[in-house]
Amino acid sequence: MNGYDDSSRSIGNMGKLTVFFEDPFWVGVFERVSDGELSVCKVTFGAEPKDYEVRDFIISHFYGLRFSPAVKFEQKQTADNPKKRLRNARKQMLHTGIGTRSQQALKKQREEMKTERRQTSREMREAEKQKQFDLKQQKKKEKHRGH
Repeated sequence: MNGYDDSSRSIGNMGKLTVFFEDPFWVGVFERVSDGELSVCKVTFGAEPKDYEVRDFIISHFYGLRFSPAVKFEQKQTADNPKKRLRNARKQMLHTGIGTRSQQALKKQREEMKTERRQTSREMREAEKQKQFDLKQQKKKEKHRGH
């Protein structure tokens, strides 16, 4: 694969994986369509992954991936013409990057993770404040005991 090559690999009936170069890393986007809804997960590989490395990654990490919330998705019926299928496959190989629906799903996932991160950091900050307050109260009580 050269610098801006796009290759897609199927993952059974669950969806597809698109591997492409997004400067400075190689990125894989897993797309899963079920019941007319699309969910996406983005994985950064770093160096260009070999086919066997991608296969091993799918086998060992696929069920641990955090997919985005589902986005409504209408799959178009394609003609059963073999020449048209070949043309579409060739066009898809030239296309770099991911589709707009996938980008929407990734954006939705990013926003949810952002709110989750804010909530956990707020809870940690409040717990630290409470801990400091309790410590200060304890020291105050020890001072007034008259040791």
